[in-house]
Amino acid sequence: MRHGRRPAGRPARHSRGPALRIGRSLALVLPVVLVLSGTLAVSRVNWSGDSADPALAASAENVSSRTAARAPHEALRDELLIELQEKDPGAALTHLQEAVNDRPSLAKHCASLARSLGRAAVRVYGPTRAQSYARPVCDTSFASGVAQFG
Repeated sequence: MRHGRRPAGRPARHSRGPALRIGRSLALVLPVVLVLSGTLAVSRVNWSGDSADPALAASAENVSSRTAARAPHEALRDELLIELQEKDPGAALTHLQEAVNDRPSLAKHCASLARSLGRAAVRVYGPTRAQSYARPVCDTSFASGVAQFG
């Protein structure tokens, strides 16, 4: 055999060196990376059934269940605003006072609810007429809402 010639069917030694090293490195590293990424993916899944992730919770709910899941004071605010438009601010204020008396947990929201009613009353009735409905519900917060917006 002459120097510099290789037998047929056998690749040159320099051409398989780097490729072989890269292939061996990938063969060792790739399974480790795949196992770790799979483990991390599985650990991120909420297996308990509780929907603590807001993105998952929002995608799983429909519109009616979102409405039902609102806080009681938000639902009451909507009811009061409808009552203000359909009847008058006096009826809405009476309803607010009754709701706070029936459910003491709403007392901490009473002032903000009454201010919202005051602002809405100004939009519907104007500042002078809205002020005529003011009464001492929730520390005169209705009048404060009228004054802020009127």
